[in-house]
Amino acid sequence: MQRNFCGRTRREFLWQTGGGFGAAALAGMLGSDGFFANTARAASTPSPVDVAKRAAAKTKAKSVIFLFMYGGPSHIDTFDYKPDMIGTDGKTVAVSTFGRGGKKNEGRIVEPRWKFKQYGQCGKWVSDLFPNVGQHVDDIAFLHSMTADSPIHGSAMLMMNSGKLLSGSPAMGSWVHYGLGSANEDLPAFVVMLDPSGGPISGAKNWSSGYMPAKHQGVVFRHEGAPILDLARPEGVTREMQRDTLDALAKINTRHMNARGNDDNLAARIASYELAYKMQMSAPEAVELAQESPATLEAYGVGKQPTHHFGSQCLLARRLVERGVRFIQVYSGGNHIDYNWDAHGDLVKNHTQHAAETDLPIATLLKDLKQRGLWDDTLVIWGGEFGRQPTAEYAEGTGRDHNSYGFTMWMAGGGIKGGVSVGSTDELGARAVDRPLTVKEMHATVLHQLGLDPNHLSYFYNGLDQKLVGVEGAEPIREVIA
Repeated sequence: MQRNFCGRTRREFLWQTGGGFGAAALAGMLGSDGFFANTARAASTPSPVDVAKRAAAKTKAKSVIFLFMYGGPSHIDTFDYKPDMIGTDGKTVAVSTFGRGGKKNEGRIVEPRWKFKQYGQCGKWVSDLFPNVGQHVDDIAFLHSMTADSPIHGSAMLMMNSGKLLSGSPAMGSWVHYGLGSANEDLPAFVVMLDPSGGPISGAKNWSSGYMPAKHQGVVFRHEGAPILDLARPEGVTREMQRDTLDALAKINTRHMNARGNDDNLAARIASYELAYKMQMSAPEAVELAQESPATLEAYGVGKQPTHHFGSQCLLARRLVERGVRFIQVYSGGNHIDYNWDAHGDLVKNHTQHAAETDLPIATLLKDLKQRGLWDDTLVIWGGEFGRQPTAEYAEGTGRDHNSYGFTMWMAGGGIKGGVSVGSTDELGARAVDRPLTVKEMHATVLHQLGLDPNHLSYFYNGLDQKLVGVEGAEPIREVIA
């Protein structure tokens, strides 16, 4: 039993002695050590965002364009040249694989179905699938030893987008918005554009803001017609009427704050109405591709097949970067199997189709960013959720199963060093053997190039200072930083 001091317990005595200043000092020390939630920290304590910005290198990029090849493109048929495989087609070899079909210890080789040739001063070998992108290899940093934590689409997609295998965490675009804020208050800071065949597996979980406020989540944009569904004003409603409504709501919020204190829910609703109003003014203009010259439309492949859709989206991505949008994700492929890069059956038919849709628009985007002075400000990422195996999935055919043991992604612009390749896979492309890279290291590189320290940018949730790179942290890929 505790002894009493003037009828009080020790705890009460210490708390009240000196007017409570002892307890205040203790609370301050605990708070500075991160014992309390970020929202309870003293106003003088720097926020996690401020700390991340102070700890990071000088900002290089201001925006990100993530060209997501949904389904898992085959690295050994695109950018990871494997000359030792030539002439081995159909040969059964001992190789450990793990994909949709489970774990196997041997398989029938499917040698690359496209020829490779060297491009640029760096002499990079690129498949005939990407002759236009090949013209830009001196500006690209290839990551040939990427690994993923899952060979299954749903969890691998979430990992690539949010750094976690399970849903409920903010997407990378949400972290970028949280860390940098918005450079254009009239447009969403995080925009997502989907394939005409539909969205990827798990849908909106891939661009969710998770445990962060909803203002950080991705907004799906269409490149034709209304950029956002239900954005148009109802018939009979004028801009003046909308403005008057917003002013009235703001006054209600002010009165409510004076009477009862701040109401986060009400403030959030008013902010969402305000953004919707601004977007009605700005979003239609942003997607108006007719403002572009005929030569630009032709260069992106707009108005012709098979490049029209992806070309329009790449052009729109450039227009959004010009208008200060922080993070734009463009999906190539949707739905299931041959509607995306998931080549389980006919590899040649699958990859020929999707490469033809994307090669020209991607190459034009890189060139356009340079010509318009946006190259250093914009970080471009290319890749899927994993790669594909060097062996056939079935007894017959050229289809490849998923490969999370080793695959290729690339980066360009935004302070990235061009003409370099980091890491390698074995002679079959089955797994990373030199400088294996993780998704978290890729995420750390993106944040670093945006001027944010990946190991300090945090959001307090569920008792932890959560980070995109995980509470354990990750370092950027230094070899690709200019």
